[in-house]
Amino acid sequence: MYLHENFLLPNKTAQRLYHEVAAEQPIMDYHCHLPPEDIAGNARFPDLAQVWLGGDHYKWRAMRAAGISEAFITGDASPKEKFDAWARTMPDTVRNPLHHWAHLELKRYFDTDLVLGPKTADEIWELANAKLAEDSFNVHNICEQFDIRAIGTTDDPIDSLEHHTAHNAGELKTKMFPTYRPDKAMITVNVQAWNVWTDQLAAVCDRSLNSASDFVAALKARHDYFHAAGCRLTDHGLEYCPFSPCSAEQAEVIFKKLRAGEAPSAEESDQWMTYLMQYVARWNAARGWTMQFHLGAIRNTNGLMFKKLGPDTGYDSMFDEPIIRRLAGFLDSVATEDAMPKCIFYHLNPAELYPLATLMGSYQDGQTAGKMQLGSGWWHVDTLDGMRTQIDVLSSVGLLSKFVGMLTDSRSFLSFPRHEYFRRLVCSIIGVDVEAGLIPDDSELLDKLVADICYGNAKNYFNFPGV
Repeated sequence: MYLHENFLLPNKTAQRLYHEVAAEQPIMDYHCHLPPEDIAGNARFPDLAQVWLGGDHYKWRAMRAAGISEAFITGDASPKEKFDAWARTMPDTVRNPLHHWAHLELKRYFDTDLVLGPKTADEIWELANAKLAEDSFNVHNICEQFDIRAIGTTDDPIDSLEHHTAHNAGELKTKMFPTYRPDKAMITVNVQAWNVWTDQLAAVCDRSLNSASDFVAALKARHDYFHAAGCRLTDHGLEYCPFSPCSAEQAEVIFKKLRAGEAPSAEESDQWMTYLMQYVARWNAARGWTMQFHLGAIRNTNGLMFKKLGPDTGYDSMFDEPIIRRLAGFLDSVATEDAMPKCIFYHLNPAELYPLATLMGSYQDGQTAGKMQLGSGWWHVDTLDGMRTQIDVLSSVGLLSKFVGMLTDSRSFLSFPRHEYFRRLVCSIIGVDVEAGLIPDDSELLDKLVADICYGNAKNYFNFPGV
């Protein structure tokens, strides 16, 4: 049987660790892009195409590579036509993680072992849609089924967070927490868009923003607001972490220039971003928050398709320029102030993992276990090879035992089996090492190691209220 109960588990040690330890752990999905209104509103789904294919640019990229017309991907084809196009693509994805993910999702959500392809498409469509039509197939029951204890959404500082407040006021075991992502405050490539957003920030804060200090105060007010709503993380999606020191006087000059609609120089853009990032780091450190750095994505590389479809549609790639020197400068600037928050570093290019992991080791503080984290394989590298590489790098120059584990980073409510995929791989790696004599065959040691990586470390590290 495809994806049988010991899938990815090559020996008895791996099998025991997974079935007796890892599979029993709750899930802390601390970073994703699920819509808060769907979580709070207990959304249901009209059909398999919309819940499975809508917004999933992993699948869209594969379909394009297989020669599927855009009409059947993001176009005006019917849901069934889009699903059939995905079914035709599925056999072509062998050895791509999509093949594993898709069939784990079919198995866990729809209780079928059928392998998707043109011959099985109609049967899978009918049985999945029958399940989706049941009253019990809704977001809250999905979270209950997978024992999700926390979902960390990704939110703009100007968001109201009304859905988080409403959801957490209930008695559900799954809590939802916002993540403060101030990219629109920091990135000044499009000055017009920056000014529109700044006007929105002023309106939300009910104050005039006439100076850089006003702007910073407004961002701090929203940081306060997010903290009251349970937020414990910031997130920063950047090609690289800038470091170009900026005085308060220089920041005022750059702010005035931006408000006048003038494009800053490249140096000024980095100065502005550095100035704001340092403030966020200070606020995070003071409150015990975690600062996530999602580095190394070149976005919207296909200009023609960006004009047609907009962002997040499958046209992003890996950044291949060195990032460590600037990141080291930034980290040292906040460490010198004794204002280093907990940090998680993700890089889309696996070539940067060893440099990142060794740099992180310079800022572990001897007080907070695993304070500096090498984030799980992300986006194009949340594959078996990518996750294995991340685990090997972390194990080689850091402490795997303090790793906060996996996240979905997903826009789909059908993505929670990614945690199972990750957990099976972790148990496989550890099981192989145990049976090769590289790790002691000590069940107490191994059980704690696996349980902590799957859930315990994340629970203690993020300290979400009420979890």
